[in-house]
Amino acid sequence: MPSPQTLVSGSILILTDTPARGERLARALSSLAPCCVLDLLDPDLRTLAASVGKARAIVSDASLSRSDVIAALRAQLERVKVEQPPYLCLLHEETSRTHVQAHALGATQILHADAAKGELMVVLSRMIGVAAPVLNELTPSIAAAEMALSRIFEAARGGAVDPGLVATGTKFVAQAVRTTGIRDWLEVVWRFDDVTHQHCLLVAGLASGFAQSLGLSQADCQRLTQAALLHDIGKAKIPEAILNKPGALDPEERRIMQQHPSLGHAMLRGSGFSDEMLAVVRSHHECLDGSGYPDGLRGAEIADLVRLVSVCDVYGALIERRPYKTPLSAERAYSILEGMSGKLDGDLVRAFRPFAVFAAPHPKHL
Repeated sequence: MPSPQTLVSGSILILTDTPARGERLARALSSLAPCCVLDLLDPDLRTLAASVGKARAIVSDASLSRSDVIAALRAQLERVKVEQPPYLCLLHEETSRTHVQAHALGATQILHADAAKGELMVVLSRMIGVAAPVLNELTPSIAAAEMALSRIFEAARGGAVDPGLVATGTKFVAQAVRTTGIRDWLEVVWRFDDVTHQHCLLVAGLASGFAQSLGLSQADCQRLTQAALLHDIGKAKIPEAILNKPGALDPEERRIMQQHPSLGHAMLRGSGFSDEMLAVVRSHHECLDGSGYPDGLRGAEIADLVRLVSVCDVYGALIERRPYKTPLSAERAYSILEGMSGKLDGDLVRAFRPFAVFAAPHPKHL
């Protein structure tokens, strides 16, 4: 992707106060035009070359409730005033004040930041005069779930997660898996670059599909899917260099990584989440033989919901795709689950077998 200082003519310029989120947005829009991301809060990136006037469109993906962000956004929009590219403003706070602010900044179009990818692509394609790519019915649900997950992790980095936001993400995961099946869900999620997001969505999709295959009630399916979506929230507090390391962690890095269950539990406690959700976040790496962490729980000390998520978590880690490794085949991944006798719940592992085979990676991913 070109740097902000060397914006390619005809690019979509994304102005953001959260670079990682801006990069994800750029990947989502890349089928329409090349994208360039500028961090509004980085003083070293606030001076763009004159070629910024050649932007095909401007998309702002930033909070309009902060005066410093608004000032930085206004300064960048002033640079392209002569060229007047169409400007799409994504609102993260849906209030009358932010709507007024967006209009004052000269927004051509306003969308809520949680808009499904399909809606975003259609609106922006019309603004720049290109045909919107054809999206299957699964894509909007996945895009919405990924957007909710992004906001969950962003909130977690600040220390507070809204249970309603988690419920929204859960709804989109369950809806997509129920409508199109686990295989299509996995096919799309495997394309995600963000390692933690890919894993959380893989595990949430597996949990949703597994619950449905077991014939659980809709309420229980929701509980399991929500627990799976939330299980690794503590990784929001782990350095990205460790999360995204392309290879095995050294002992110190492993020690830091293994703090994520207790960090997630401490983060969510007292925020309106049920005890069973907190148990999943804290205990999904516990083992029945007491060899897990962080508390060395044994047998009956590990709740059923935790056991269900743990099976999906392990399988998800085995079939996920990373730049430095290919996913294991269904047979190999399941054989590893079977080999964890005494650590995972054997009855649940056996019940998972038909679903594991059905959810096998497509040969092109192996």
